[in-house]
Amino acid sequence: MLIQLENLTKRFNQERVFENINYTFELGNHYAITGSNGSGKSTLIQVIAGGSLPSAGIVKYSKGVQDIPVEEVFKEVSLAAPYLDIIQEFTLIELLEFHFKFKNLISGKTITDIIEDAYFIGSENKYIKNFSSGMKQRLKLVLAFYSDTPILLLDEPTSNLDEKAISWYATKINQIDNRLVIIASNQPEEYKSCKSVLNIESFK
Repeated sequence: MLIQLENLTKRFNQERVFENINYTFELGNHYAITGSNGSGKSTLIQVIAGGSLPSAGIVKYSKGVQDIPVEEVFKEVSLAAPYLDIIQEFTLIELLEFHFKFKNLISGKTITDIIEDAYFIGSENKYIKNFSSGMKQRLKLVLAFYSDTPILLLDEPTSNLDEKAISWYATKINQIDNRLVIIASNQPEEYKSCKSVLNIESFK
């Protein structure tokens, strides 16, 4: 899996968010997108995920010699971000079962394994609307970590997490070595696993 940004530019009305980004992301590596608050990290993540169109330039996705159309990219991507909505009227077990009808669960794992691993035991029948903000963020990470997709996009992954959950996140992210991981963050603790850093403020 390869993601190539070619002269990628995004503007909102007359405001330039970023301009002429040329960068390549490769499977098996971890990358960080850094920059101050409001610098465009989340916007770039959404463009890479195929959820927002660039103003100019292109994002190319490929597997080996095969190009992936942008409208098919969602099948290859898992995204976790504080601003993403999850279905509040589901219980935990209902949401997990619903989600994994559309995304394959990573090999060798079950929904029971997920609940135990992310210390959700006892919350199986609790409605998502009654989860704390930290529990909801941990759930979003769980859905991304355990979906069998080659691309993992994380935007401010430890938002609202307590110390125990941050430690859990650090363990999980360090175990991933067979996916293309991109983390948008201005918190160095969130992207310790990343050997390559793209500072978006260099593309203003």
